[in-house]
Amino acid sequence: MQDMESITRRTFNNRFSRGVAGTFLMGNLPLACGMGAAGQENGSLGIALVGLGSYSTYQLAPALQETRHCHLAGIVTGTPSKASRWMSQYGIPGEHVYNYENFDSIAGDDAIDAVYVVLPNSMHAEYAIRAAQAGKHVICEKPMGISVAECDAIIKACEVAGVKLGMGYRLHSEPYTQEVKRLVREKTFGEVRYVMGEAAYISRGNPDQWRLDKALSGGGALMNMGVYAIQSCIYGCGRNPVAVSAQEFSTRPEYFKDTDETILAQLTFPGGVVGSVMTSHNANANRMYASCDSGWFELQPANNYGPLSGRTSDGPIQFPHESQQKLQMDDFARHVLEGAPNLAPGEMGRRDMIIVEAIYRSIREGGRTIPLDIPEGYGFGG
Repeated sequence: MQDMESITRRTFNNRFSRGVAGTFLMGNLPLACGMGAAGQENGSLGIALVGLGSYSTYQLAPALQETRHCHLAGIVTGTPSKASRWMSQYGIPGEHVYNYENFDSIAGDDAIDAVYVVLPNSMHAEYAIRAAQAGKHVICEKPMGISVAECDAIIKACEVAGVKLGMGYRLHSEPYTQEVKRLVREKTFGEVRYVMGEAAYISRGNPDQWRLDKALSGGGALMNMGVYAIQSCIYGCGRNPVAVSAQEFSTRPEYFKDTDETILAQLTFPGGVVGSVMTSHNANANRMYASCDSGWFELQPANNYGPLSGRTSDGPIQFPHESQQKLQMDDFARHVLEGAPNLAPGEMGRRDMIIVEAIYRSIREGGRTIPLDIPEGYGFGG
């Protein structure tokens, strides 16, 4: 069977009939008991990666060789050759290798405590919900889903199953982003008055890739890189926005036939703070910036895999580089094992999707300002 991460628009329609829509009818599945006993007793969370695409292959799996509080315990793939290669490379026994047909039997695997969903966006909800129903903690890659309704379903499934839910928001665990949060929290340069987030790259790859298929991705640049730009504005001023307006631009319609290419959005925060979001699949940008009463701070680059770089009106910000994915997964493991704060809870993913949906609505309605009903502090991690 072809692996999920290699799906194109030509193969997706053959599978979607048993996709997310069916997941919401799975409420009668029994919950697993005694979840994760082996991993948690050893003080290390066993994680299974669902989807062995480039992010799992080149970022997550190598990071799991360096983590202190979690380890690679299993894999889920539809490609037998990948399964064999990963079993050999990482010493994964065959009994901890699953495909998309037998995925639910992971419920009986005590070596696996948590499932990390690394699939096309439209499949996040299905596999996050099925993982929760199997009694496994869930890490969901961004965006959490392709709608707020999907986010609600994931959160509900995890609550019913009594499992922890975290977002794959690696930046909240790395020191540059944490330093920005500190500068905001301690008002080092006074109140933030303007904040900006840019996240973009130029896509020149296969036009049939899943990111360019709205049925799989849920959208284009905004659903992909735009989440980083939105987040930069939020943690760059420490508040949730109260309104948003947006505009969409397309200069390569022959390539971006189905998804948004470039989006600009204007966020309004409490107290009159202004935020500017730029995201694109046809430009290069990687920055967050905040102007305050008595100074400024910025990260550039701000959202790639690192090393990041930062400076303030008082001088540079400097931290040694570590794998963001290692830090992120260890932080989630500590949340599960020790009760440490959840730095990127499911509510954070839901909040971001509220903003994404409002941006798309504003574009459809000619750039009209859309009010946002997001409670103060909602979606902020520990």
